[in-house]
Amino acid sequence: MNFAMIAAGVFFGFITWFVVRYVLGGIYTVDQNERAVKMVFGRAQRVGDATTLDDPVSADLKDDERERYVFPQVRVIPPGGPYFKFPWEIIYKVSIATETVNMAFDPDQPSANLSGTLLEAVTKDQLNTGMTGQIRYRISERNLYAYLFGVKKPFSHVMGYFVSVLRERIANFEAPARPIIEIEGAPPELKTATAHGISINDLRKNLRDLNEHMDGECRSSAARYGVVLEASLITGIDPPPEVESALAAINTAHNQVSSDISLAHAAADQKIVQSKRAVEIETLKAQAEVEPLKRLANQLLDLKRNGPVVLHAYVRNVRLELYHQAQQVFMEARND
Repeated sequence: MNFAMIAAGVFFGFITWFVVRYVLGGIYTVDQNERAVKMVFGRAQRVGDATTLDDPVSADLKDDERERYVFPQVRVIPPGGPYFKFPWEIIYKVSIATETVNMAFDPDQPSANLSGTLLEAVTKDQLNTGMTGQIRYRISERNLYAYLFGVKKPFSHVMGYFVSVLRERIANFEAPARPIIEIEGAPPELKTATAHGISINDLRKNLRDLNEHMDGECRSSAARYGVVLEASLITGIDPPPEVESALAAINTAHNQVSSDISLAHAAADQKIVQSKRAVEIETLKAQAEVEPLKRLANQLLDLKRNGPVVLHAYVRNVRLELYHQAQQVFMEARND
């Protein structure tokens, strides 16, 4: 009797454990900022024979990269639930929420780069400079296979790829040559002269172009590693302390030259405007003097068209008016 009761207890205990472990434990949900992939017998559920090359996520890959970064498209479980899985199935959940990380952060060695606060790079003029900034990223829903199964540490790969592209850009960065004098009519030797700044100064002045370049170069990260780099924002470039004072002096000199050129432009523009005004005033004066003569000539032509008698009468009336205003009249004597 005791053996039967023990056996019944073991049986019901096993049933209870099985229900809790595999029935109730097989129920799961997916949050709003999550996506899930189901693996059946060690193989992720796929969407037929489709690959990432059939998806716009691979549009930014180069031709030689399209052969290397080919991943199958997996069936993505959307938010919601409850869902059920069998004991031989495994569910992988990932968060697709956008996150921000310091660009100097090293996932494999957090103490590197001054504990993830300053990223060092060498400029074209062989100066070691430090950079600060942030990166916004999220997991690509369109390429979850690459993130979950393609590489062992996808975020480490993405950060390494970003840092290598950034350092390569810093090492080869050169600001476009800018003319010293842009005034129209300046001598050719001055127009063709160019000013080149120290590369760190150029980097500081062209942070926007640098950020746009990094955004363009990192568009393929979703197809490579399943991680989308939404934006990179480089906020500061700090030169070595030993050259900081020299760079400050160079910046001051450049600002002084720019100020002098701006003042010269303003003075030239003011003189040009004054000259135009003077010409307009003299032109109006000449028009005012010529206009009465033109009207008198037109009036005489009208009188002449009406006949010689009318013109003679007009001349006589004008002469009489002049005689009336004059105090003395000198007339030519005639020898008849």
